[in-house]
Amino acid sequence: MKLYNTLSKKKEEFVPVEEGKVRMYVCGPTVYNYIHIGNARPMIVFDTVRRYFEYKGYEVNYVSNFTDVDDKIINKSIEEGISASEVSERYIKECKKDMADMNIKPATKNPKATEEIDGMIAMIENLIEKGYAYAVDGTVYFRTRKFEGYGKLSKKNLDELEAGKRIAIEEQKEDAMDFVLWKPKKDGEPYWESPWGQGRPGWHIECSVMSKKYLGDTIDIHAGGEDLVFPHHENEIAQSEAANGKDFAKYWLHNAFLNIDNKKMSKSLGNFFTVREIGEKFDLQVLRFFMLSAHYRSPLNFSADLMESSKNGLERIVTSAERIKGLLEKAEGTLKAEEKALLEKKDSFAAKFEAAMDDDFNTADAISALFEYVKFINVEAGENSSKELLQELVKTFEKLADVLGIILEQKEEILDEEIEKLIEERQNARKEKNFKRADEIRDILLEKGIILKDTREGVQWKRA
Repeated sequence: MKLYNTLSKKKEEFVPVEEGKVRMYVCGPTVYNYIHIGNARPMIVFDTVRRYFEYKGYEVNYVSNFTDVDDKIINKSIEEGISASEVSERYIKECKKDMADMNIKPATKNPKATEEIDGMIAMIENLIEKGYAYAVDGTVYFRTRKFEGYGKLSKKNLDELEAGKRIAIEEQKEDAMDFVLWKPKKDGEPYWESPWGQGRPGWHIECSVMSKKYLGDTIDIHAGGEDLVFPHHENEIAQSEAANGKDFAKYWLHNAFLNIDNKKMSKSLGNFFTVREIGEKFDLQVLRFFMLSAHYRSPLNFSADLMESSKNGLERIVTSAERIKGLLEKAEGTLKAEEKALLEKKDSFAAKFEAAMDDDFNTADAISALFEYVKFINVEAGENSSKELLQELVKTFEKLADVLGIILEQKEEILDEEIEKLIEERQNARKEKNFKRADEIRDILLEKGIILKDTREGVQWKRA
């Protein structure tokens, strides 16, 4: 299996730190709002990477954090008049719901920054003792130039960065390129006690600490969006390797950007979409299938037309699976002599699928192999096929689909009278100010592809 390593800028053979095991860390979202579709791409991509390692027989320890203390969270808490922890807990819950709807497997561990403060303080103290960090008036900075390998991931030169004034200069820094490990509190902000006074950690330190705690000093894979290469991942390497005296991660994987109708996603352009908004128009299985339709290192363009195309493609796969499982329910008998060649042919499609995934997780080619398998099944499997043959065909179908996170079942169609009954129950719940139940009913309907719209004339609904 070959992976493209951002660190070396080339494909490398995957050799785990520990045989048969994969230790993988993926940077998670900052939880101040619903996740957007840009967040969804790394979630889906690296969930698929994890699934493929498991398909190959590896035991995967998959850690992905929630950044639950940040300026955006604090601003949201001030805006809504609630605590920062209430904001983060609400959106962690909503994020997990969206991830489940995208069929993303729960991580082995989802650590939260606020629960790992002691570890961050300990690592900062270690860096100060080793001369890699220094404190000034309650702020602790990392001495970037002291770490000789700085820039090895992003291939950026410190002198060129400083000359280009890419980094804001602060008078109390020893060097303009030094970055913050700990910052003093401001009025109204959450804070923790530390040797440098009351304050909170900088962003970069949290991932170094959580990766070390749950995966060890050296991990197999560190992954995230390409926007994290610099400065976040570069700074993680510096502080982790300075503190631990060991290589931080063997392989660095980064997915490319997602564009909207060939433009960068931006709130100012009005082309910013949350996963929840997309879920009102499409089953989120379609979003997952769409995200995997291109290689993860290739820029991906999102549009309604491409989503419709993905929806049609996914339906072809699911319909074929439903058909062959229906045949299996009625089939009898052991493998016929003339069917042995079909089993060999089946294995060739699986081999093609694996070859694509072994080549830096090329999901686009893997999907092509799956479509070829669908065509093969549609032609070769029928009412006269033996039960043994159909069992083998279904088993392979399910295994390959599971790597991609595709659920091979049609969603049960909800009847109009059931919809009206649930809407009536929701209206009654709202009158009784039971908003929790009202929201639950909206979510139940949404999962079944029913979109509600509250109007002056009453509640209107439509099928997605």
